[in-house]
Amino acid sequence: MISPKAGSLTALSRTDGPRRETLRQQRARTKPTGRRAELRPKLVLASASPRRLSLLGQVGIEPDGLRPSSIDETPKRGEMPRTLATRLARAKALEARDSIANDKTLADAHVLAGDTVVAVGRRILVKPLHVEEAVASLQLLSGRSHKVVTGLCLITPDDKVRVKLVDTKVRFKRLSKAEIESYVASREWRGKAGGYAIQGLAGCFVQKINGSYTNVVGLPLNEVVNMLNTEGFPIHFNWLQAGEIDPE
Repeated sequence: MISPKAGSLTALSRTDGPRRETLRQQRARTKPTGRRAELRPKLVLASASPRRLSLLGQVGIEPDGLRPSSIDETPKRGEMPRTLATRLARAKALEARDSIANDKTLADAHVLAGDTVVAVGRRILVKPLHVEEAVASLQLLSGRSHKVVTGLCLITPDDKVRVKLVDTKVRFKRLSKAEIESYVASREWRGKAGGYAIQGLAGCFVQKINGSYTNVVGLPLNEVVNMLNTEGFPIHFNWLQAGEIDPE
């Protein structure tokens, strides 16, 4: 039997006290003053994808920091494409948010994450790791329609979480064996959901597209800009500044 004294000692030795408040939490509950109040909002992208950076640059957005995710992107058993895209986007955003929580420069930044999933019906096509997987993916896409689903997650400086899903339907022409072999040999498929890049050589495979083209490239710009504008991120201010620069 444990004595009352021993029980008291055990209780006193516990370390599960309240968690220490992060710098991000401190800034979220205090109104910006002085120099902080004059600074423009900051943005952290939970990715280091050149495609996503290029797309953001296209609309005048340059992230202040990049925090690529290290989470496992493997679909769960029976997981649907839309559920997977939402889950991964949210997980990436939360991981990036936590990584800057005590960063003096980025603690109060907006955090944006996206995850793109390619699917034929309920079947999810992951990023091929080997030539054989790339060939199998293109054979499956040949002559039929597939969906490109991107989950977006935006976390505001006061930790409000905004999630949105964007669907695009893409139809491929029927691909010959030579076309598949040549495309795979180009190595353009590496690191691409579904094993192809619509903005590259595979653009000539597309017969029809219904929805956002930039979604298929990697980030649906219309939805991203709308999300940021709604949360007070000054995208259009950057456009005004660009217009004031005299051309050389």
